[in-house]
Amino acid sequence: MTNAYGDEEQATRGDRTMRHFTVHHDGVTLPVTRGGRGRPLVLCPGLNSTQAHLHELAELLRRDHDVLTFDLRGHGLASAADHYSFEAFLSDLTAVLAELDAVPTLVGYSLGADLAVHYAAEHPGAVADLVLIDGANPVPEPFITEALLPDFRAMWADLATRQQAERGTARQVLLTAQEILDLNIEIDAVRSRILDRYEKIDRPISLIMSTSMAGDSGEGHAPRFNRNWRAGVERLIREQPHLVTSWLDADHQLVFTHAPEIAQIIRSTQADQATSQATPGRLL
Repeated sequence: MTNAYGDEEQATRGDRTMRHFTVHHDGVTLPVTRGGRGRPLVLCPGLNSTQAHLHELAELLRRDHDVLTFDLRGHGLASAADHYSFEAFLSDLTAVLAELDAVPTLVGYSLGADLAVHYAAEHPGAVADLVLIDGANPVPEPFITEALLPDFRAMWADLATRQQAERGTARQVLLTAQEILDLNIEIDAVRSRILDRYEKIDRPISLIMSTSMAGDSGEGHAPRFNRNWRAGVERLIREQPHLVTSWLDADHQLVFTHAPEIAQIIRSTQADQATSQATPGRLL
């Protein structure tokens, strides 16, 4: 395990040693950061997010976890790739976890939650438990319909333009607007079948979900998106009643805006996993 310069890097932060290294696979290079103390935890980012974006949550969790963060291909300090797909991102997560010398808690945000569910379903016993943050949701309807394609295409084009300002930084995203749109369409399809994956997982699973994933506006598409999101969570709870579900009064940016609350939920759930599994969802 080496960094981009061929050597493993180490830095001491307080009484925690931070290790920086890279994982090479499938023609891409993925930067990894590991540090903290306590039980191992892997934090998987989502589409258009990087380990730099998740820095606050990672630092909070490092107080009592040995946290590993990384960048998916085309994100942050990872190299670009000649293809982007759900399976390609899943292979990134699998390659990173192959370097781990312990059975971790696997935390995924948005797309990262979907990747976590698929990984756990395909690798029995490889994770201790799952924490899914606003993702892996079996929504009853796809978000991107034919009628809404022009709106989404314009939204991702605007995002890609704004992301140009972060090129060359740890927060950069190298994907084009079309690639982001195609991935979101693919994620809709993946989520339509994700209940089958949940059925293959025998580890504790906790959900941390936003109450208004599309924002609290009563206009435009937001109300429909929010109803669809909540309906998916409710469907999942019916199918998997043993899940521990927490609701945060936030939108889909909750991992950035509510990092302390998320860290506390993870700690509380792990402190008494057996009791928490029977606790209904709560609004924080």
